[in-house]
Amino acid sequence: MEKLYYRIPYIRQFEAKVVSCEKGKKGFEVILDRTAFYPEGGGQPSDTGTLGIARVLDVHERGEEVIHYTDQELQEGQTVTGAIDWDNRFSNMQQHSGEHIVSGLIHGRYGYDNVGFHMGHEEMTIDLNGILTWEELMEIEKEANEIVFANRQIKATYPSEEELQKLDYRSKKELSGRVRIVEVPGADCCACCGTHVEYTGEIGAVKFLSMIHYKGGVRISMLCGAKAMEDYRRKTDQTAAISNLLSAKPDRLKEAVERLKNEAAEKDARIGALTRELLNLKVKQYEAGQKLLFVFETGMTALQIRQFCDRLLEGGKAETAAVFSEDAKGGFNYCAGSRSFDMRQAGKTLNGKLNGRGGGSAQMIQGTFKASEEEIRNVFEEIF
Repeated sequence: MEKLYYRIPYIRQFEAKVVSCEKGKKGFEVILDRTAFYPEGGGQPSDTGTLGIARVLDVHERGEEVIHYTDQELQEGQTVTGAIDWDNRFSNMQQHSGEHIVSGLIHGRYGYDNVGFHMGHEEMTIDLNGILTWEELMEIEKEANEIVFANRQIKATYPSEEELQKLDYRSKKELSGRVRIVEVPGADCCACCGTHVEYTGEIGAVKFLSMIHYKGGVRISMLCGAKAMEDYRRKTDQTAAISNLLSAKPDRLKEAVERLKNEAAEKDARIGALTRELLNLKVKQYEAGQKLLFVFETGMTALQIRQFCDRLLEGGKAETAAVFSEDAKGGFNYCAGSRSFDMRQAGKTLNGKLNGRGGGSAQMIQGTFKASEEEIRNVFEEIF
């Protein structure tokens, strides 16, 4: 089979003869005498497109054959026109070429290896077996884009065994036989089966999105070319929208967010103090020494319910106290505590009879009930 994607990576359309077409688990499996469809491999997704009237959904290698998975049957022996989804193919070429520059520069400067590479729809990731700081990564990004702007030619060759032995190239595993070497002058020399742009200028741009610690090294998320520009456009739109909401210039958003965060913390502290004052006033309304005390409130958070229940017990208002606040679904959030009952055991009984969820300690339980106020009162009086 002639693999046109290696010889002519910029090919968009081609003619080929159908060697075989068999029914598969998903659609049909088509083998051609020649193809420009790149099969998934080496971290790069496969091409998609059409073969005549059939849509090519996926492409994989099986031994020396390239299998095209189509949504319609093609006749063995017929000649078909293949058309590549070019925007997708060219984007993959941009991403993969940019990855080579980045991986090569990091390997050359720090000696780290690319041990995992994946080109996803949203972003591309590179896994390295060493640690970098964000500042170091930004230096790599700057150098990578300088190589892009220099518009250097990217070469793909098949060195002889003798030439290969003398060549210093990156590879994730030991290789034998015919090895394809992709070289970016001044950046990388690597064994690779992917498709690449011819000149680095076609990569457009290299942009890192994030970096996390991963399996003893780091995982870098990045984009190149058109995808990087689209990501920049989305983030520019978001920045403009946030700038309008905060009435702050785009380059002063950090200060504006910090100000809002500090103001919110001050408000939370003041609300907390007022809530404590309110709960203390509410507690004073109840007589001390009750055997069982019910309190039904509205609009209380789970934390406030617990704080109220704590204060009722600490203030000696009841031997057993329970505070409830209706939730948006018609049930009740609750907290119940006792100085004489094992509340863990009681909680199991309550949850069973009141369609409840939750738990806690021997002194206090908290959760939700899907029952009416009357049902809750009846079951609590029965148990306590």
